[in-house]
Amino acid sequence: MEMLTVLFEKVSKFQPYTLGLLRIVSSLIFMAHGTQKILGFPASDKAPAMFSLSWTAGMLELVGGFLLLIGLFSRPVAFVLSGLMAFAYWLAHAPRSVYPVLNGGDAAILYCFIFLYLVFAGPGRWSVDALLKRERA
Repeated sequence: MEMLTVLFEKVSKFQPYTLGLLRIVSSLIFMAHGTQKILGFPASDKAPAMFSLSWTAGMLELVGGFLLLIGLFSRPVAFVLSGLMAFAYWLAHAPRSVYPVLNGGDAAILYCFIFLYLVFAGPGRWSVDALLKRERA
């Protein structure tokens, strides 16, 4: 048991780096939803009309995802994106079924809570916020 405690103490020093990695990887995957809706990449047969609800969501995914990727205004952006994903879940997924695995909303739930975590934890290392000393790295 003591060996595990020592191990966990040693790996905990990497926490800011893994937090930054979580932010970067999550935002890259999240941005793909925005690039598909707004830029048509990867190609999709569903191009939302400009200023529609889906287009607005796509703009938030694209711009917010990019800001989160570089770690600029991380906490407020993560707050907005968390709300977007909660809204998306209840509006688009929950009416289909009570179960997230059946309604396709499991990714929306994960994004919602990852972004909510980033509101409280901050961006971690490798962020513009840390470079500008808005956040402690």
